[in-house]
Amino acid sequence: MRQWFERFNAREQLSLLALAVALALYALYMLLWSPLENRRAEMQTRNQAVTVSLQRVDAMVSEILALRESGGGATTRRNLASVVNRTTGAAGLAVSRLQPNSRGEIQVRFEGAEFGALMAWLHEVEYGQALLVREVSITQSGRAGRVNATVRLGQGE
Repeated sequence: MRQWFERFNAREQLSLLALAVALALYALYMLLWSPLENRRAEMQTRNQAVTVSLQRVDAMVSEILALRESGGGATTRRNLASVVNRTTGAAGLAVSRLQPNSRGEIQVRFEGAEFGALMAWLHEVEYGQALLVREVSITQSGRAGRVNATVRLGQGE
């Protein structure tokens, strides 16, 4: 290697050395600095998303505490079975069992339900219908994207 380098004149040797230094700096930038900078930007984006989520949760907690202090607002009881039937029909979910209990809650069983539709229904029931999702049990079904689930719902307090 040294013999190869010494066969060039001084100007060419200087050019080769400058090129080697520039190449080494570029390699350091691409292998070390750039991935670290990208990772830092990703973490900053995640932190901002978590901050927004935390603010939403804090707002919900404040709203819940205010509702509890004011007596909970509307104290009317709705027919849970009719709400479940209406919302599951709108979500395209088939209920395999609907069982009320003595505490005024209702247990809903789904067999082979699409996971995305089930999650959208749970969101609608909790946030759109203001019911409490007290318990959820989800297991895999025999088919991809399908689950068996048992959900226990109650009235908002």
